[in-house]
Amino acid sequence: MIKYDKLWETMKEKGITQYDLYTRYNVNRSQLARLRHNKNVQVNTIDKLCNILECDVEDIMTHVPDNNLF
Repeated sequence: MIKYDKLWETMKEKGITQYDLYTRYNVNRSQLARLRHNKNVQVNTIDKLCNILECDVEDIMTHVPDNNLF
């Protein structure tokens, strides 16, 4: 499972709110909802967030082992 708990911490450190993401950076609100609930998001969204926050992928998401196999 991919968890986005670190995203909210990184946003706080950088002084960027969810409101900033969808008003200033045009991040779709539905994508933010998916991130809040640890649902699948497009890689493009992850790339955009890393660019906005000037951070690495590891700063916004973590992998937690589970039984999710193909």
